[in-house]
Amino acid sequence: MLVRLVRLTLAPQHRDRFLTLFDDAAPKIRVVDGCRHLELWEDARFPNVLTTYSHWRNAAALDAYRTSTLFQTTWAETKPLFAAPPQAFSHTVLRDTDHRSMTRP
Repeated sequence: MLVRLVRLTLAPQHRDRFLTLFDDAAPKIRVVDGCRHLELWEDARFPNVLTTYSHWRNAAALDAYRTSTLFQTTWAETKPLFAAPPQAFSHTVLRDTDHRSMTRP
């Protein structure tokens, strides 16, 4: 499993527009092959800083989504709303909550 975090710093005046776009796109993203989970987080101190948190079957599934029409269309509408470049991080689980090694696919 791949865990993806994308930190988005929005221009404060564009936050509501972003939330509308996210609410429209999220149900479509959640049914993309390989997407196992999707959440949107808000920074505790800065309400214009949001983070998407998602789980993907593997890197190939995320890459397939990132080349999809859904992503390209959503990204084109979202990109002008940023006050700073987004920061993306991909992780795999090294240890679970019981501290056991995770098997890799």
